[in-house]
Amino acid sequence: LARPPMIVQSVKKAAAGPALRISLRIVSKKDATPVAGATVIAFTDFAQGIGAQGKTNTQGKVLLSLGGSSAKVQRLYVYPLRHCWGLLKKNITVTSGDSFALRPISFPFVDSLAQFYGAGAATDGSGVKVGVIDTGSGPHPDLVIAGGENTVPGELPTDFHDNGDRHGTHVAGIIGARGTAPTGRTGVAPGTTVMSFRVFGQGTDEASNFAIAKAIDRAAAANCDLINMSLGGGGHDEAISSAIADARAKGVAVIIAAGNDDRSQVSFPASDARAIAVSAIGRKGTFPTESTEKGDVARPFASTDARNFIAAFSNIGPEIDVTGPGVGIVSTVPGGYASMSGTSMACPVVTGFAARLLAGNSAILNSMPRDESRSDAIIQLLLTSAKLLGFGADFEGHGLPK
Repeated sequence: LARPPMIVQSVKKAAAGPALRISLRIVSKKDATPVAGATVIAFTDFAQGIGAQGKTNTQGKVLLSLGGSSAKVQRLYVYPLRHCWGLLKKNITVTSGDSFALRPISFPFVDSLAQFYGAGAATDGSGVKVGVIDTGSGPHPDLVIAGGENTVPGELPTDFHDNGDRHGTHVAGIIGARGTAPTGRTGVAPGTTVMSFRVFGQGTDEASNFAIAKAIDRAAAANCDLINMSLGGGGHDEAISSAIADARAKGVAVIIAAGNDDRSQVSFPASDARAIAVSAIGRKGTFPTESTEKGDVARPFASTDARNFIAAFSNIGPEIDVTGPGVGIVSTVPGGYASMSGTSMACPVVTGFAARLLAGNSAILNSMPRDESRSDAIIQLLLTSAKLLGFGADFEGHGLPK
């Protein structure tokens, strides 16, 4: 089984005490309108994961069982579905009736993706086909999804669009969104042909090895040049590993998120020797100071620029091949735009940049036979573009493709 590596904190259990609930209201800082559907998490003991969580209703209100009408909270997280940045407050007292305002997402905004890569030109990635294996992608006004397949057993194969999780649409937008400011976002390689292969079923955050292996096979059969897999978890699986090997043998490079287990070892399938494993970096100043992303700042800082850091959540190890921006990335979601963090976001940044590079190398893209020498050449093209930032190999591999 695999999960999409996206960062949202979770609570182990509710705090002890009387069954009294605190009512909080979440609104937009722009016009004080209620923010519905936001996940609100209050930790009374962050180290032990003790606290309470809930989702805001249509009035932006949420009820949290914190043992009274007022409570001391070590960390308060707010994760909106779209339109606004998240919020992180530390060491505060919350009282029933309190209101918290979220900063709206507006364009243009220089997040870490824009800081390192800028907006992709309309032709960047032209002629390159990318398969996004995820929770489904689109529809969205900024996205053109050129087809794909749902490989979840028992579900309709043609239903390859977003399953409601938002994750796959966000990932696809990072690669190939074609929006323009001030109303939309441009991806790293908007000229890329993006295909969606959905492996996560409706209402679930788990994907079977069968669905993933089949999706890899289908993407390779569709002549994708690159496969993006922002998912991971669980032990080594031979079916998935064999599918990656088969894709490589057909000239396809497979780029996979390293995982978000707080500096744990690289998760499978990113740990597969034939995959390109991607860690996540962030940059101070590319997200609001009060946003959830400030909790991702951690050492080491880059020796070349101390504003750059390896995200606290990012898995690391000798399997890391490259790193990419994965903290506070603004991209497409159904119904608008959202900021998300994770190696899930760093992975498609790298995939998008690989598409840029490949589109500019006709000898590899159009002239090489679709065999392992081709996928080797694509990977070499990506790795040789990388620049070391001074984190060390276990954190950044060959560095940041640039």
